[in-house]
Amino acid sequence: MDRSVPVIGISIGDINGVGPEIIIKSFNDTRLSKLITPVVYGNGKIISYYRKLLEIEGFRYNQIKEVDQAKSKSLNVLNCWEEAVTIKPGVATEEAGSYALKSLEKATSDLIAGKIDGLVTCPINKKTIQQEAFDFPGHTEYLTQRTGAERGLMLMISENLRIGVVTGHIPLSQVASSITKKQVTDKVEILEEALKKDFGIEKPKIAVLGLNPHAGDQGLLGIEEQELIGPIISDLKNNGKLVFGPFPADGFFGSQTYLKYDAVLAMYHDQGLIPFKSLSFGTGVNYTAGLPVIRTSPDHGTAYPIAGRGIADESSFRAALFSNLDLIKHRKQLVPNL
Repeated sequence: MDRSVPVIGISIGDINGVGPEIIIKSFNDTRLSKLITPVVYGNGKIISYYRKLLEIEGFRYNQIKEVDQAKSKSLNVLNCWEEAVTIKPGVATEEAGSYALKSLEKATSDLIAGKIDGLVTCPINKKTIQQEAFDFPGHTEYLTQRTGAERGLMLMISENLRIGVVTGHIPLSQVASSITKKQVTDKVEILEEALKKDFGIEKPKIAVLGLNPHAGDQGLLGIEEQELIGPIISDLKNNGKLVFGPFPADGFFGSQTYLKYDAVLAMYHDQGLIPFKSLSFGTGVNYTAGLPVIRTSPDHGTAYPIAGRGIADESSFRAALFSNLDLIKHRKQLVPNL
């Protein structure tokens, strides 16, 4: 295996979702395997099943048991299990969740050990994957703990937009109480560091959204902007950071003000992801900033209603691969021996 070409691991995700299909469709274009050495963590029988289901002729891959057996210029499938697995496209099952975790655990271990340069995660079902070894809201929290990082940030990226979130996969009823000075300050610092280290922006400008409608309307619709978010922004500015806001979320995106900033920090999941997916769906990528490793994923879920039907769009998965490659290159430029 030629390690001068980045080795990118791919966790297969939920085997009943669209993960296997978007993998096959992407690597059916063999030019992609010339840019990276891809290693899919799953099982060759899963790939074979979907190849036949999708009637994709001439699709080839190399089966391996360990990542050091991977071949350059080829799609490699690392068998994380040997037993037969029941595949039910479009159906949420605990069995599928269990094998999604087997894939993710092995891929993460190899990522931490430096055997692969980056990881692209295919969509999981956040309910069926839950078990003793995975008691997390999602990939972001799992990878933050596994890599020993003190803090992480869900950062959605596309060509013209980057949005991070202060609170991620938690109920909306818990958002306001979870927004603290430390939380917001930490997320801004992670975001600024990622923009510098991973995107090459020397002096990033960051916009911060308010929590309440109209950013509280001077306290009429909420006090968080006046008593918490605004003072935090002032403190960050006094420390030399180019941080602005808090902005009302609706007008901020409606007027395209986001184009004036290098990134946006939203207060909660849907406040950031609804505008992001509206503006970038199909080309957007989920990146976990703040980790010592590189992880990206497509901006969609398991898409059960269309799984196995041959109509899943692989564009976001392909974008996640290219973003992963770009991030690997940026970090190696920063630390040449990485």
